[in-house]
Amino acid sequence: MYKKMAVIGLLGVAMDQFLKFLVIHFIPYQEVVEVISNFFYITHVRNDGAAWSILAGNVWLFIVIAILALIAIYFLFIKDKNLNQYEKILCPLLMGGIVGNLIDRIIYGYVVDYLSFIIIDYAFPVFNFADIMIVCSTFGLLILSLWEEHLCKKLK
Repeated sequence: MYKKMAVIGLLGVAMDQFLKFLVIHFIPYQEVVEVISNFFYITHVRNDGAAWSILAGNVWLFIVIAILALIAIYFLFIKDKNLNQYEKILCPLLMGGIVGNLIDRIIYGYVVDYLSFIIIDYAFPVFNFADIMIVCSTFGLLILSLWEEHLCKKLK
C-alpha cells in the first residue's frame, strides 16, 4: 500500500517541480503571459508567505509548519490505518503538495507561483500546482469524512 501511495505523492511533487522549473527558466520574474484573454494568465511571482501572502517573510515558520503537517498527516491519517481507495490517492496528493512548496521554501526562500485567473473582474491570488493538490485533496478528504459520518448516522 505504501509504495503505491509514495509513487502518487512523488509524481505530484515531480509535476509541481517540473512546472515551476519551466516558469523559472522561460518566464521572467513578474512577467505575465496571456493564455485566455481576461481569464487565465501565467504570471511568474514569488510568495514568501502563506496563501494571499499572509505572514510574508516567515520562511522558517512555514518550513516548520510543513514538516509538522507531514508528520501529523502520516501518523494521524495513514500509519496503521485501513485507508479506502480514495484516501490512498488523496493523502499522498496532499503530502505531495506540501512537499512541493516545502522544496521551494528550502531552496529559494519563497514559493514559485504562476497560475493567475480573473473571474468576474476579481483577480484571484496567483497559485501553483502544489496548491491545487493541497486544496483539492483537503476538500476530497473533508467530503469523504462527511460522507462516512453521514453513512454511520444512517446505519444507527
